[in-house]
Amino acid sequence: MYEACIKDNDCKCGSYCFGSYRIKWAFVCADGGFGRLEMALQKQEQILCKALHTDLGKSKTESVMCEIGLVQGEIRWMKQHLGRLCRTKHVRTPLAQFAAKSYRSPSPYGNVLIMSPWNYPVLLTLEPLVDAIAAGNTAVVKPSAYAPASANVLKDLLEECFPPEYVAVVLGGREENQALLQEKFDKIFFTGSVAVGKQVMESAARHLTPVTLELGGKSPCIVEKSSKIRLAARRIVFGKFINCGSNLLCWIT
Repeated sequence: MYEACIKDNDCKCGSYCFGSYRIKWAFVCADGGFGRLEMALQKQEQILCKALHTDLGKSKTESVMCEIGLVQGEIRWMKQHLGRLCRTKHVRTPLAQFAAKSYRSPSPYGNVLIMSPWNYPVLLTLEPLVDAIAAGNTAVVKPSAYAPASANVLKDLLEECFPPEYVAVVLGGREENQALLQEKFDKIFFTGSVAVGKQVMESAARHLTPVTLELGGKSPCIVEKSSKIRLAARRIVFGKFINCGSNLLCWIT
């Protein structure tokens, strides 16, 4: 996926530079992978909405507002800011290293495992994937088995956009999850329950793999005496019933 260059001007592939790493992957550029993914989302919007309705009963409005539209927004933001994010940033040099120059240089982790949940099957699969490939990583994507229609559509969509050596999709349930966690990855992004999150952390610890865990929980909603009760009630109901009631937050008034 990437290789170290001895000098910055050694590589003439025209790809993005992450410090001493050159990302030999044209799909990362705005007209490549992001453009393909953005066009595929537009083309398959109806199919994605139908799959989300089959799995979760979501309406088209909710599917676009809470899932597809947010992914499209992430792609647009990344296309606009990717050059700045890749840039080497010079920082102050400590006195003990006088005469030296100090800088921060972003570099990819390598191969990333993304395990997404059933309640936001499109958003929490594609949004972390956009960030992972923008940083120059390859990715293995494991959608939830509890949203099978969405998982199948995502597999077809990603296989249309990316070669399997860059983005691979694995379908299945617990057996496949356990098999993936036995493998060594350079980064794991997991969204799900606390119980499974502990298993992910335990498996990652064997390889000293850094992990990002987005786990379920409860968020309190506090309504003060000074609040407008009708407005507060409408906001609470909106927060409670959005995404078919499977949401990790309440509106706090």
